[in-house]
Amino acid sequence: MPDPFTIRIFVPDGDPEGVRLIDRMNWTGLGVVFPRAKWSDVRQRAEMLRTGVYILVGYTEQDDDLPTVYVGQTDDLRSRIDSHCAKKDFWDWGVVFVSNNSGGLNRAHVTWLEYALVKRATEAARCHLDNNNAPQEPGLSEAEKADTRAFLKEIVQILPLVGLRVFETPKAVAVPRAADPSIVTPPRTKRPDTIIVPAQREGFVQVFLGQNCWHAIRIAGGMLDKIKYVAGYQTHPTSAITHYAPVAAIEPYGEEGKYKLIFSEKAKAIGPIPYGDAPPGAMQGPRYTTFEKLRGATTLKDLLVRDCPEHH
Repeated sequence: MPDPFTIRIFVPDGDPEGVRLIDRMNWTGLGVVFPRAKWSDVRQRAEMLRTGVYILVGYTEQDDDLPTVYVGQTDDLRSRIDSHCAKKDFWDWGVVFVSNNSGGLNRAHVTWLEYALVKRATEAARCHLDNNNAPQEPGLSEAEKADTRAFLKEIVQILPLVGLRVFETPKAVAVPRAADPSIVTPPRTKRPDTIIVPAQREGFVQVFLGQNCWHAIRIAGGMLDKIKYVAGYQTHPTSAITHYAPVAAIEPYGEEGKYKLIFSEKAKAIGPIPYGDAPPGAMQGPRYTTFEKLRGATTLKDLLVRDCPEHH
């Protein structure tokens, strides 16, 4: 079990969405979180003349589900982030980590922190990295590496508290471990246990069929522990449910409250169950039903009857 900890957040301009200074008792570091719009003020701070590691965060596309992140290190944060303000358009906020004294982090330390953060982000696969090349691990003495690992631990504990989880391996929020209903008969229920997700042809083939998962789904919190199966509705020109899969686990996806469904096994064909005379706009987003209804449906309308309070 992780150790409990306390952090302190100081808001120097009184705006909780503005600049925030973050530190912890008995920690030699300091974090500075700031919106891009406040950089002209933040760059005047003494911390921006120190050696440090920094992370820039934003979205390259308006409808992107994963953030884009750039990780860097420098001896002069002010000059380096000035350069990124001029040349990088994607980011809208950043966070800087420095030592809270002049004799703390040196260039070797922050180079190792950059390497470690890029490696963690790559392994977690929860963002688009704007770094063109993966940095190589620099040589540190055994003692220096131990100290720098401890500093990294503080960083990765703080980042989720300011809304950035891209350096963490996703943890399942539900683990239904559903089995193939053609082999193990699911229990009869009137409560929704199946989510229907709309998908365009290309994404359906690449992800639903090719990667045995489906992601970037908004799921009502009360449904997370009820979903056992997922059905894929292919949009125009197919306009039908064509496959289903049992769900092994549900994980967070991105930073916007969406989820990823990981299948227990490859999706299987069903139906197809055509759109038919279902109400207009019925499949613009996920819908819930029961697997029993899915198995007996002839059109999508059969699945969208609102006969239970959780079907919304």
